[in-house]
Amino acid sequence: MIKTWFSSWRGVLIDNRAKKSEDYAQSAFAIPAVFDGDRKIRAFIGWDGVAIFDSAIDVVTLGTKYALQYQNYSEACGRCAPGRAGGRILYDLLDKIARGEGDNSDIERLKTACAVMQSSAKCEIGRTVPKAILHLIEHFYDAFNDRSARRDSDFPYAAKIAAPCSDACPDRVDIPAFIEAIKDRQPLESLKATRKAMPLAHTCGRVCPHPCEDSCRRSFFDEPISIMELKRIGADYEDKHNLNFIHAIEKKPSIGKKVAIIGAGPAGLTTGYYLSQNGVDCDIFEALPVAGGEVMVGVPEYRMPSGKYLNDIRFVESGGAKIRLNTLIDAAKLIELEKSYDAIMLSFGARISKKLHCENENESLIGYWSAINFLDQVNLWEKFKIGSPVDFTGKTIVCVGGGFTSMDVVRCAVRAGAKRVVMLYRRSERVIIQNTSQEEYNEAREEGVEFIFRAAIAKIVDENGVIKKIICNRFKMIEDPNGGRPQLTKLEGQDFELECDYVIPAVSQDPDLSLLPKEWNIELTSWGTIKTDGKTFATSRRGIFSAGDCEYGPMTIVNAVGQARRAASVMLNYLKTGEIKRNDEETMEDLLRTFRVFDKEEKPSGYLGGFKREVSQKVEAQIRKTNHDEVNFGLSAKEAFDEASRCMRCYYIALAALDG
Repeated sequence: MIKTWFSSWRGVLIDNRAKKSEDYAQSAFAIPAVFDGDRKIRAFIGWDGVAIFDSAIDVVTLGTKYALQYQNYSEACGRCAPGRAGGRILYDLLDKIARGEGDNSDIERLKTACAVMQSSAKCEIGRTVPKAILHLIEHFYDAFNDRSARRDSDFPYAAKIAAPCSDACPDRVDIPAFIEAIKDRQPLESLKATRKAMPLAHTCGRVCPHPCEDSCRRSFFDEPISIMELKRIGADYEDKHNLNFIHAIEKKPSIGKKVAIIGAGPAGLTTGYYLSQNGVDCDIFEALPVAGGEVMVGVPEYRMPSGKYLNDIRFVESGGAKIRLNTLIDAAKLIELEKSYDAIMLSFGARISKKLHCENENESLIGYWSAINFLDQVNLWEKFKIGSPVDFTGKTIVCVGGGFTSMDVVRCAVRAGAKRVVMLYRRSERVIIQNTSQEEYNEAREEGVEFIFRAAIAKIVDENGVIKKIICNRFKMIEDPNGGRPQLTKLEGQDFELECDYVIPAVSQDPDLSLLPKEWNIELTSWGTIKTDGKTFATSRRGIFSAGDCEYGPMTIVNAVGQARRAASVMLNYLKTGEIKRNDEETMEDLLRTFRVFDKEEKPSGYLGGFKREVSQKVEAQIRKTNHDEVNFGLSAKEAFDEASRCMRCYYIALAALDG
């Protein structure tokens, strides 16, 4: 473990400059000292101060490099005079001092410029950049007052601009940028900002669990921004006006490489888009008769309209990726593909429903229906008129689960005419909301779904192979004193029975790994998914990568997209150089998360609170539960503008000095 030489991070001063190494004091905050692999961080400077691990770091050079990053940002932004002019002044003065041409008056001018920016810059990046520079001046004044010229540091640097919301987004979308464009009444610019990291703008503007909103600093003053609601504005505008697709990334010339992608779900589509835009020929193989994966056949029409999702799929195809439907890939076919393609992405999802492991559980029982098969039938009929409709008229349905899939099951069961729909969940109401969203839970309850918490099926009871009822256990949640996950304890003597016609397990899914050639010896995880290092998404077989549900297990769409975008970046580097590694920007993204860009203990000031959060209008429950029409109308133009105007543009900038 590298010891901290000096740190002012998070308001805690650690100054070991005059101490022996064995006597170093350490910060209570675990500042990461490793960048990636064997590369160490020699110094880190950002919105909350500075941390220096190597006494060889020249603090004036460090401050100058940091100021240069901010100047580049402020020139591109140009939204406020204090930020734009301040960026030039900070860099010019620091550069002058670094050349050995500064004097005491330049240091004082530097301090004055920092103070002006802190008090008057329009957004957080202009207010926070001066903080670390002032820390350096205060604690290393002699270095700044030294008249000798600095030579450029031998250390390489990595920099990244972040925001608390973007940091919480699994795909690291530049959220303040797409919100600012809506505020400027430029929906297509908003769409560009989204598509730089997220090709499925329609989709993730509708079915994202929006963890970004949990890290929105606006909540310190009133309520978080309706980030997900704003994300769909640009895509809906492009669609409504029948415009040509807006690509945020310029398509590169062909590099003469081919990639086979197995599965046309969110992970496969994302991989195909970003590789195609960078000059790679991509073929996406899909076993189903329609593209889109589980989002198309699993997520109901009322939540994710197929027409909108098809627009996202066409957008991916417009970048050059080719989708081959009705093409089942097995082990023999994979071996052939490996010979004819330069790399393969495995993104075939997880479509095998897990069992309940209760007494008398039998797939042959009439009334036992896996969630995946049930949703396939519902959605293929409702979206494409393939197969036949589901009719639950007069029936009682019990779904077991606590995630998005189970929510989709129970709400579709309501729309299929069920007399009674019950969801059983072993844990609490709070956890089911965390697993899905408050909106999804509220809408299900409004539509008449009953929730029974802390309960699970112990036995399925049938008569002549037809399900008649279930016997359930009740549980008590015992909190872990160490802060771990609460444990469930069965409550004796509190079992209950529930008459029902259908039992639909929706407790999770497994990937079908039978398509992996045995001779490949692909390493798997202990829970039966394809093992990667979670950073490069490379499997144990060279040239074979994996992302999405088959790599991690069932995940949200935005997580799958985020994985695939990063995997595409690694694959592109592999195709060009043969190396399997992340780039520095992606490594910085992960590093910033360890520095906690969002501080829930923060007490910000300087903003006026009390502005209500705009929430889109929904179809009334009594109407929407009778059909599969989209439930969410979306924000109006005025509502979107008003909501975007609440954004505080909480950008931060960070820079790390690294090993050579």
